[in-house]
Amino acid sequence: MIEISNLTVRFGANLRPVVKNLSLAVGKGAAFGLVGESGCGKSTVLRAMSGLNPQYQGRIRLDGETLDRRRDRPFFRRVQMVFQDPYGSLHPRKTIRSQIKEPLRNQGLATNSIDVDAVLRSVGLDPSLSYRFPHQLSGGQRQRVAIARALVLDPAVLLLDEPTSALDVSVQAEILNLLDDLRKDRGLTYLLVSHDLAVVSHMCSTVAIMEAGEIVEQVEIERLRQGAVEHPYSQRLLRASRLYGKQVTP
Repeated sequence: MIEISNLTVRFGANLRPVVKNLSLAVGKGAAFGLVGESGCGKSTVLRAMSGLNPQYQGRIRLDGETLDRRRDRPFFRRVQMVFQDPYGSLHPRKTIRSQIKEPLRNQGLATNSIDVDAVLRSVGLDPSLSYRFPHQLSGGQRQRVAIARALVLDPAVLLLDEPTSALDVSVQAEILNLLDDLRKDRGLTYLLVSHDLAVVSHMCSTVAIMEAGEIVEQVEIERLRQGAVEHPYSQRLLRASRLYGKQVTP
């Protein structure tokens, strides 16, 4: 579903690249994790994939089709993004109901073509919340709204940029379980960015570990849970994570 080949991203013509010659492939219906410390280039990969940063070198393919640098409307019907900060990604002066309908307006579609109440129920929210504003919701509720908005166009791919890092630990587990259920029910493909190996262990089947803009190791999730990583950076990351010193179950 996603194939990224020799991706290089730099900010400014004379600056060192933030992402260097990166390649990865994500199968249809799979959840693929990109993990590494802050500043290693994880989110930059998502921004290139989504078109938020079109100034990149290399090739990005979606379901066999090479993407242009500038993303068009049909692209956003297939690919949506969920951001790290749910409060920052929602408009503070628009109701939840209005924001759920926003992707339809952006696509020139009739806003009455969806049942907002049903969309909210699908992410575990009471439809009565649809007339509230973002500041009237909890962090977990806001992230559920962001996920609901991403699903309105029935995309095939979700790009998840640290979707739980701004939430309390107890709420994180609820959102991860929700995302996992949605992927299985809808056949979605996930490209998930996180600095937390425990999060990608819960969500993903394959994990690529990034350091300084490069993938230093790619492992299947069972090997990660067993601590069977080879690169020194991967070993340091594992020792610093919540996975260290215990066998992890899904």
